[in-house]
Order: sequence, then structure tokens, then C-alpha cells
Amino acid sequence: MQKEEQLLEKRLLELSRLAYHRDIITYSDFLNSNELHILHSLPKDSLYSQYRVFGGYELAERQMAAFLPDALSLRTENLQELFFPDEMCVLRIEPLHKKYAEELTHRDYLGAMLNLGIDRSKTGDILVSGSGALVFVRPQMKEFLREELTRIRHTTVLVTEEQPETFHYTPRFEEIRGTVASVRLDSLLSLAFGSSRNKLSGLIEGAKVFVNGKLVTSNGYQVHENDIISVRGMGKFRFISELAVTKKKRISVLIHKYV
Repeated sequence: MQKEEQLLEKRLLELSRLAYHRDIITYSDFLNSNELHILHSLPKDSLYSQYRVFGGYELAERQMAAFLPDALSLRTENLQELFFPDEMCVLRIEPLHKKYAEELTHRDYLGAMLNLGIDRSKTGDILVSGSGALVFVRPQMKEFLREELTRIRHTTVLVTEEQPETFHYTPRFEEIRGTVASVRLDSLLSLAFGSSRNKLSGLIEGAKVFVNGKLVTSNGYQVHENDIISVRGMGKFRFISELAVTKKKRISVLIHKYV
């Protein structure tokens, strides 16, 4: 295990220990897919408390972990109330003059924030929508971004805070139907991304594919209904269900690919 991974594991265990001994909720910063995998892979007997993860909306790629003391772990928490507004907030970034605005990409928004010296662990997903974007951040970043993030490329922008009680985001998806020889991970990846199983096998073996937040490196992994499969750099999809078996003994399936 690399030194950075060891330090993260130690930090997560310490947050769990503090939640248990001090009877308080403790929070991590935003964790990426690899870091979430480390969290989910921690031996259950090494954790002092239960935890919940949330990134501001369903299917968020970057998520924070909340470690819960015993009194709170006995019931399922409302995730928005657990994280908003004290530990997470959502900001809207929009061009000040839409008529003269450039078409900005995810990379543009991320680059502009990183150029301000912001640690990536303090920011969650960036959702580009229409002429602007939504970004999830730790609260201590809110005022800094509102004051300092005034331009992205050549476009002057305005940063405002979304109120958690009115904020709602539902990921858009494309419905894909097709047939596969079996409900294996490599077969479903081929259907979702329109590429050969051999090419996509390299992504699985290269540790770029996650199922429900856990790293999977076996091409033959059997996927279950409602599993979320994400591929770093390519996107994610949900396996909805098997529909039928064709005369050629292939399985007709339905997946939702998020766009």
C-alpha cells in the first residue's frame, strides 16, 4: 500500500474513533473513487462506528463520509440534513453577461478553482448545466470562491449559494437496451460504452472500474440489479434489470447510462 493510502486509512480510522469516544459526528473531506474504495474496504472490526457517504446528490462521484456515534447509527439519517449546510454547501457559477459568455467545460471550472490554490479535497462534483455549473464545496471555501472566482477563461462569472432546502438535482440518463451473453461486468461495459470487451477488459484490470464505490478488477464479476458501475474518465451507468432470454440464449438487459 502506498504511503498516501496508508495515511488516508489512518485518518479515516481516527475519525471513526473520535465519533465513538466523543459521541459526536465526524466528517472527512471529499473523497474520490479510489479513496471511497479504501473506506469501503476497511475491515468492519477496525471501525469504531458506522458511517454514511454523500456527495450532495444521488450518484455523486466525489463524496464525504460522516462517521456516526452509536446513538445516531441506530437509524438512517436524512443525508441532506446530515451534511447540509454545516459540512457541505452547493454554489452556482454563472456568467455575469450570458450574451458574451464562452462555452465552458468541466475542465475550465475545475482549472479555475485549482488555480486559486484550492485543495481538491475541499470540492466535490462539478455539474455543468446550461450556461453555468453547480459545485459542491466545504463551507469554509464558500466566501473565498464568491470573492475570488470572478473569471473563467475570458468569461466574467458570478458565484452564488444555492439554498439546501430548495436545491434538487436529478442526473439525466440515456436508456440503453441490448443483449449480452451473460451479466458479467465486461459484457455490460461493452454494451454501455459501445466498445469491444477486449478493449474494456484493460480498464477493469487497470483498476479504473468501480461497482457501488468498490474497485473491481475481475472481468467476470457478476453484476446485480441496481448496481452502479463507474469507469474513471468515461462515465457511469446503472444496471436496471434482465428483461428476457432470446431464442439464441442471450440475455436482454436494460441499463441507464448517465449523461
